Amino acid sequence: MSFFSSNNSSFIESKKHKNKFEHIAKLTAISDVMITSVYQNLNANQFVMPHYESFAAALKGYYKLKEQGMAKKEILTLIDFSLSSNTRRLWVINLATNTILFHSLVAHGRNTGEEFATNFSNKPSSFQSSLGFYITGEVYTGKHGLSLKLDGLEKGVNCNARSRAVVIHGADYVSDSFIKEHKRLGRSQGCPALPNELTLPIINVIKNQSVLFIYHPSRKSVEEIEKLTS
Repeated sequence: MSFFSSNNSSFIESKKHKNKFEHIAKLTAISDVMITSVYQNLNANQFVMPHYESFAAALKGYYKLKEQGMAKKEILTLIDFSLSSNTRRLWVINLATNTILFHSLVAHGRNTGEEFATNFSNKPSSFQSSLGFYITGEVYTGKHGLSLKLDGLEKGVNCNARSRAVVIHGADYVSDSFIKEHKRLGRSQGCPALPNELTLPIINVIKNQSVLFIYHPSRKSVEEIEKLTS
């Protein structure tokens, strides 16, 4: 004979769900507190700070990938495509020391927009940038010189990065002089291209399984973070 009625069983299940949601809410609150603390204590190293919204989305994904063993380095690269291409919108952050190491110009794809990035694609030959989370791969020397392969982690968003040859490389059109002459930064075929003088030092720091995140407010980053590697 059961001592619990069906109503009691429903009550217990309801309580379990409530406890689960409260636990998730608590973890989210802790995560938000941690991210705020990291951001507030970030050593800008005389560079401009990234916006909190893009930094928070990047750090949440970094923690998840680190927990899953996919990120091997305590290095986070953030690209904020909500900003003008005429501004420095790439940050390389050492999370072990909580210090910004580099703050650089970075190009978007030619079909992604003019001065501002507005259109994104995962399709081959689209010449558009892809958003989301990546893990950095191996270094090689190609037609653009020293380059770094990227593996996109989000299905339908950036998973074709390697087959599309979306890589980090240097380019003459990523420079203040190009901006001065053309009123905007030059554009790539979809790669996050860097100034030539920063390509070697940045690649040496972020190569071999660090996290790179390309942000734009058109995507609901928190929802996408939950889908990482699933």
